[in-house]
Formats: sequence, structure tokens, C-alpha cells
Amino acid sequence: MDDTFPVMVIDDEAHLRITVGQTLELAGYQPQPFESAQQALDHLDRDFSGVLISDIRMPGMDGMALLREVRQRDPDLPVVLITGHGDISTAVEAMREGAWDFLEKPFSNEQLVEVVRRGIEKRRLSLENRYLKAELEAQQSAPGPRLVGRTPVIKRLASMVQRISQVEADVLLFGETGSGKDLVARAIHERSARSAHPFVAINCGAVPESTIESELFGHEKGAFTGAVERRIGKFEYAQGGTVFLDEIESMPLALQVKLLRVLQERMVERLGSNTPVELDIRVIAATKVDLKATAEAGEFREDLYYRLNVVTLPIPPLRERLEDIPLLFQHFAAVAASRSGMEAPPLDAGSVSALLAHDWPGNARELRNLAERYVLLGVTCDYRLDRLMEGTDSDSGELPLPRQVELFEKQLISQSLVHHQGRISDVCEQLGVPRKTLYDKLRKHDLKPDHYRHHDREASP
Repeated sequence: MDDTFPVMVIDDEAHLRITVGQTLELAGYQPQPFESAQQALDHLDRDFSGVLISDIRMPGMDGMALLREVRQRDPDLPVVLITGHGDISTAVEAMREGAWDFLEKPFSNEQLVEVVRRGIEKRRLSLENRYLKAELEAQQSAPGPRLVGRTPVIKRLASMVQRISQVEADVLLFGETGSGKDLVARAIHERSARSAHPFVAINCGAVPESTIESELFGHEKGAFTGAVERRIGKFEYAQGGTVFLDEIESMPLALQVKLLRVLQERMVERLGSNTPVELDIRVIAATKVDLKATAEAGEFREDLYYRLNVVTLPIPPLRERLEDIPLLFQHFAAVAASRSGMEAPPLDAGSVSALLAHDWPGNARELRNLAERYVLLGVTCDYRLDRLMEGTDSDSGELPLPRQVELFEKQLISQSLVHHQGRISDVCEQLGVPRKTLYDKLRKHDLKPDHYRHHDREASP
């Protein structure tokens, strides 16, 4: 096997270190022998990616003392203790102290390899969840809305968001339903010089056609039946800030003419008034359809399209950024857990596979809803995501196993590069792979260490 994981073998008897080491090496692991507990502790760091195997009865620091010290340093690190024949009480005490498992002498090679295999899997998942949590905390410390992701397409989007936020141009966002257009709009606003002023969001498809003009532009008292007092419209209310027009394609054609004039002149007249009000606003519009094709079909004003289309920002659907899904899921789960006062359980390998296999027609919104169900109802389904996802709309079925393995491998390598800031030697040590193997995998997955040495903490919804 290419991926070799380290296993510390700690025993004062040389023949046992050699025998256990040979068995592990034949099984594809990387044994690291030590004759004392203190020697092993001197070589142990928090990111050790393997398992510890230690005899209990040793001179100096014994196995139980070693277990307690390791648990203080890293409670997620699996420790396997070797006990003498019939020493059941010691084994029970070891499990109570937090040992991952124990081996009773004499034990078979098969028993040894199986215990190590399970311990390595536990350690890999613990480190993966630790890295996901650390990256979430780093990304959530960025100003404005929390932008989560690290795929190239998201990094490009984040770079564009940062650049656009510093200029005054109007923006058109294009993306599927649930892809996060509202979050990107808020990110642009919060990173701009207008962040101290209102961000006013209007869903053009949700406001009745009979009242939308009054909602946007306001009205004077007596302008129409029921107008019993003056009302400030959304555009005027947003003075100094940003107006976000979601589902702009749903705006009635008659109103589009007036919107075009407002955008061009940066003035608005309330219904029933002849006095224009100057506006100091930025407009961000969003659509889920090809607005140019809609304009050519006569269903949207072409002049308004070109006026809105100063800068167009495409928002990628979730299926085009699969490697971001576990990180984004844990972000949504953490938010839901914080809101409900519950804990967000970590993801296991089966959960990650289920997430990667789904085609996510509802994009980030669908993923967020699933994360909330996972936090609130997961315990009733033994925290099995595949059970919670039953009945979720999907036309694609599961990804082939090789593709799932490929995505999972890329995700682990990317997380390690992030954690070690692109340092190849540290990544090799943590993942337990030779340098040549790692370089082959970097080429295969198009991962470039230089990008992680100065990698941008911003990403996308």
C-alpha cells in the first residue's frame, strides 16, 4: 500500500519490538520502536497521524502512566495497551482511563493488525474533523458574512468579491437557486466603504405587482387609496448603503422602465410627488436565469440588462465544488448547533461519502437544511446522514466508488496542505506517504503547494 501510517511500538523488551514491528511493516504500516515511554513522548506531537502500542509493565514510566500523559496531550490519539495473560482487571482499568483497545499476550498477528487498522481509521477521522474545525474558525474570522470554501473556483470568486467591493460599480449575480447569491451580495456590501450603512434586500418575485412600485420608491400621503401617510421606499431607505434586487427577472416590465431611470439618474420620485430625491446607493441584482437570453426573448428589457451588466459575477453550483461540501456542511452544522444549544457531531467516512454522492439540486440551501436536520434529528438516526438524506431529490444516484475515493483523497491532502502551509515534508510525515507518492498525487489532483503557502482564507458560501 502507498499510504503508510506510523505506529509507535513501546516496550522494554527488544524481541517484542522487533516482532510487532515486522508484523506491522508487512501489513503496510510504519513501525517506530521505542524502549521507554519517555522516548516515545519526546517524539510525539499533536498531529501524529498514527497509533501508540505500549506494554503496560515497563521500568520507569509504565503503560498506564503513558496513557494518562497521552490523554492529557491529545485525548483523540488511540493508545493500545499490551497486558499479561489473565490480567483482566488491568485491562478494564485501561479502558476506563481511555485506552483505545488492549491486546492480551499472547496475541495473533491478525489481532494486532485489526486493532491497528481500526485505530488508524479513528485517528484519520479525528484529524480530519480537527482540520475542518480549524479552517472554519480561520475563515469565520474574516470580516463580513462567513465565506466557506477552498476550491479554485471559490478562491477566484472570493478574489472577485474582494476586488469588486472596493469599487462603486453595480453588480449582477448569476447563479442557481440556493447557490448563495444573497450571501455574496452581503459579502460585497460588508467589505465595501458602505458597510456602515443599510443593506436592503428585496425579492422582486415575492412582492405583489400592485405594491412593488410603492415598496421600491415610496409614496406620498393620498397618492392612492389606502395611502394614509407618507412612506419612504426601499431605495431611499438604503441611502449610503446597498440595494439588493433578488430575482430581478421577476420584476414587471412596466416597472423596469422606472428602475432603469433610477439607475441612470440616481434619483427617485415617490408616488404622488414631483420632487426627485437624490440617491447615494449601490445596486446589486441577482438572477437564476440567463438574463441576456430573456431580454432577447422580449421578457426583460434589454436596455436594463445592459445597465445592470456592468460587472457579472457567476456563483458556482455545489456540484462544481464537491471538495468544499464537508467543510461547508460542518459550518452549517456548527451554526445550527450554536443556535439550538446542541453539539454538532463530527463526520465519519460514510457521511462524507454520502455527501459527495449527492448531486445537490438545491445547492448550499439544501446542504444547510440537511446540516440542521443532522444536528436536530441525527441522534434518532444514529447520526447516519444517508438515513436523513432518504427522500431527498436526486437524479444522479451515487458516485462510482473510484470517484468517491478520489475526492476523499484530494480532500485529505488539501486539508494537510492548508494545515502545514504547503510544507511538503510535514505533509508527507502527517499523511505517512513517501515524497514521490505525494508529488504524484499532487499532480493527479492538480494541487499546488505554493498556493497554500500564502493561501487566501476567503472563500465562498
